[in-house]
Amino acid sequence: VYKRQVVNVSTTQKVEVGKLRGGKPSSPLEEMFRRFQEQQGESGEPVTREATSLGSGFIIDPAGYIVTNNHVISAGEGKGAAVDEITVTLSDRREYKAKLIGRDPLTDMALLKIEATDLPYVKFGNSQTVRVGDWAIAIGNPFGLGGTVTAGIVSALHRNIGSGQYDRYIQTDASINQGNSGGPLLDLNGNVIGINTSIFSPTGGNVGLGFAI
Repeated sequence: VYKRQVVNVSTTQKVEVGKLRGGKPSSPLEEMFRRFQEQQGESGEPVTREATSLGSGFIIDPAGYIVTNNHVISAGEGKGAAVDEITVTLSDRREYKAKLIGRDPLTDMALLKIEATDLPYVKFGNSQTVRVGDWAIAIGNPFGLGGTVTAGIVSALHRNIGSGQYDRYIQTDASINQGNSGGPLLDLNGNVIGINTSIFSPTGGNVGLGFAI
């Protein structure tokens, strides 16, 4: 039932990939030189492409307010400005363009708003009462697969992973992968006790080391 409160957050950002000199290439050799010029950053017309990313979020208010990670809606690996466009997809596949209400890079949190009403929403628990060994449930959209639920335990508390000023994460072995960022970590009563944010992995996939704000 808690999957209805979790949403897919997709973003679009135009990024410059090089410079293009005037005219179309007339031969494979000219095309090769054109690409070399782009790689070297030589002057010319900017060449841009559309970059997309996927993450998760959860509804905290029936009026359409949604919490996610700041790095989900940021350009430049979460360190730059906000992306050009944010799309939120609900569990029933309705899509909305989202407005960015606020963002905080230090805590890696962002607040979005969609124009919808009467939405199901989560309730917040108290992360200060969480104990190592407690069961935890992670919900998100790993690799774009919507509404995925995984379970595990709280492995450690106040974990420092070298991410910044507010570095006190809940560590869990509930499976978290790319696309889970911004999704909720719940207790067994369905209350939010954390926001899934990061993993440690030598392979890029889940190895049982996930971290939640």
